[in-house]
Amino acid sequence: QTGEKLYELHGHTHKITAIAPFSSLDVTEEKTDLIITASADRTVIVWDCASGRQVQKVSCFHSTVKCLTVLQRLNVWLSGGSDLCVWNQKLDLLCKTSHLSDAGISALVELPKNCVAAAVGKELIIFRLSASSNGSEGWNILEIKRLVDHQDNISSLVSVNDLTFVTGSHIGELIVWDALDWTKQASECNFWDSSVHPDVQPEIKLSQSPHETSVQHLTSDEECVFAAVGKGIHVYNLQMKRVIACQRTAHDSSVLHIEKLPNRQLISCSEDGSVRIWELREKQQLPAEPVPTGLLLVGG
Repeated sequence: QTGEKLYELHGHTHKITAIAPFSSLDVTEEKTDLIITASADRTVIVWDCASGRQVQKVSCFHSTVKCLTVLQRLNVWLSGGSDLCVWNQKLDLLCKTSHLSDAGISALVELPKNCVAAAVGKELIIFRLSASSNGSEGWNILEIKRLVDHQDNISSLVSVNDLTFVTGSHIGELIVWDALDWTKQASECNFWDSSVHPDVQPEIKLSQSPHETSVQHLTSDEECVFAAVGKGIHVYNLQMKRVIACQRTAHDSSVLHIEKLPNRQLISCSEDGSVRIWELREKQQLPAEPVPTGLLLVGG
């Protein structure tokens, strides 16, 4: 509430690659708020939020853990790298997949029916988790399906609700998926199309390098998906199946992360070292302006 720094957590020797909040219950049913961090030093550390102290460290990984996902309902958490691993609260390894690819899993998202979607290069792999039938604490991971609709590596993945999830790729593709049968519902790859954004000249579209159209991060509410694309932020309406607002130069460098705030606001951070807050407002048009009323992202 005050912006005061509470703790600075030291324990990793290389850059942190993933972070996830995790609530744990002890024998007295008392809830403990934890944070799990993964690093390029091939370790995962569990931290206590209340004290800032290191609770536990796992160092048995053969490659960098690129993503972490907590399945609170199943009381397990997943780590994704060259393998997909399932862990319990005590950090016991319950099961893992065989080596998937050299690229490894870059993103994970929870789906209904004990399933998860894992981004592996250009592919989206659907896995189902099931508890062992012999009564032990063991688990199994079964590969259900591979989706190959993306033309380039998948860079971001977000769950909208129990029915929908969305993926984004390095060349600016956004695909909306059905979370139950994993079919493609809609797609958008015209973030720089001059017909979508009349103020963009056609030659600008041709000059965009891949990193300027890469979908770095996605977040969502029930109505829209908010996409960090290159240096900009785009708002994609799920019902209308199109971009309804954008700020093409939200930052001076690539937007790394965006999060939804209350009251139609967003917060974004960038490689340029800045953090900005944005508000989605109805577009005010001039009397002589023929453009239909839309929405604007206004920065602060």
